[in-house]
Amino acid sequence: MRVGIIGVGCSKFGVRDDVTLQELAFEAVKEAIEDAGISKEDIEMSVVGTAGTRSYELMPAVPINEYCGFTGKGPIRVEAACATGSAAVYTAYSTIKSGIADVVIAIGVEKMNEVDTPTSLAVGGRSGSYLWEFHQYGTTFPGYYAMHASAHMARYGTTEKQLAMVAVKNHRNAAKNPKAQFQKEITLEKALSSRYVAYPLRLFDCSAITDGSAAAILASEEKIKELGLKDQAVWIEGIGYSSDTANLSKRIDYVGLKATVEASRMAYKMAKIDDPVKQLDVAALHDCFTIAEIMAYEDLGFCKKGEGGKFIENGDSDFGGKIPVNTFGGLKAKGHPLGATGVGMVYEIVKQLRGEAGELQVDLKNYKGLTHNIGGTGHFGWVFILGV
Repeated sequence: MRVGIIGVGCSKFGVRDDVTLQELAFEAVKEAIEDAGISKEDIEMSVVGTAGTRSYELMPAVPINEYCGFTGKGPIRVEAACATGSAAVYTAYSTIKSGIADVVIAIGVEKMNEVDTPTSLAVGGRSGSYLWEFHQYGTTFPGYYAMHASAHMARYGTTEKQLAMVAVKNHRNAAKNPKAQFQKEITLEKALSSRYVAYPLRLFDCSAITDGSAAAILASEEKIKELGLKDQAVWIEGIGYSSDTANLSKRIDYVGLKATVEASRMAYKMAKIDDPVKQLDVAALHDCFTIAEIMAYEDLGFCKKGEGGKFIENGDSDFGGKIPVNTFGGLKAKGHPLGATGVGMVYEIVKQLRGEAGELQVDLKNYKGLTHNIGGTGHFGWVFILGV
């Protein structure tokens, strides 16, 4: 039995102090229900994905469920750091595959601006092994990825200019996305002259602190036929997951993420993908920092290990390149509300595969796309292959 996505929704990302957490979630839920052309009564279960580490609502699933009109239909709450949204989609998928329900909604939501920046930085620094890393050394999340960037630069000669090129591309795409946090292009010179946050990562190498929500409605193939929605369904053709050690000192090296490699292999095998660059039309990758997107090119098999810098420099990940990446602006410029990010990636790929991306529409040849969502620094790794 196949499982398809029949409706998607996404809120405006950014600093959303104009709404409560429940109201923010409802923005995406309402759009997803209208997109599917069903009623909320058709939905049998909800899955709420939220990290919830920076919000006033510590146990938000039930209040969100109630506000959205799903009382009695779950909810299941999931958390997988920055990959929480993908875990929510997977839980919805598994619920349908198990036969428990035929129509399930995955809701990803986060309000990260409820705390000040120093507090948010401290929370992020506790994303690995608290006693070994944050408690002893005061690690920060930019510091984690700065270590990856330094290692990649030392081994492969990757440059700060190549890192900045990722930011320039993603800001250019976000400028055309009305739901993005930053709808303004930046120049290479501006990115390279911005202050260091954690060497070698500068301000424009880092994603911001974001509020936002996204939702995806999944259904069984039989239910999709019954509802007459086969023409708008986007099928989940492959799923891969993996993880790595919480303690980074136990890892072999820092030039890539094992969780990405293993999750992609699993998803490619399930979807029968042998050559991702030739068989996929578009990809939404986890670019919480610019080095993360460059490592993902390599770990997902878009290019050889060590050639990620050249991949962005050659325009291979841009419109008209080998495979357009982060067409809606990525985490870097669209925004990175932890619980919503993975579902937001699904929203982007569904819109692309249905030819509904407007100015940001890619050329479709295979009608297949990929999402890649990382929690922590590879503490969680999720890859989805979607197709029509």
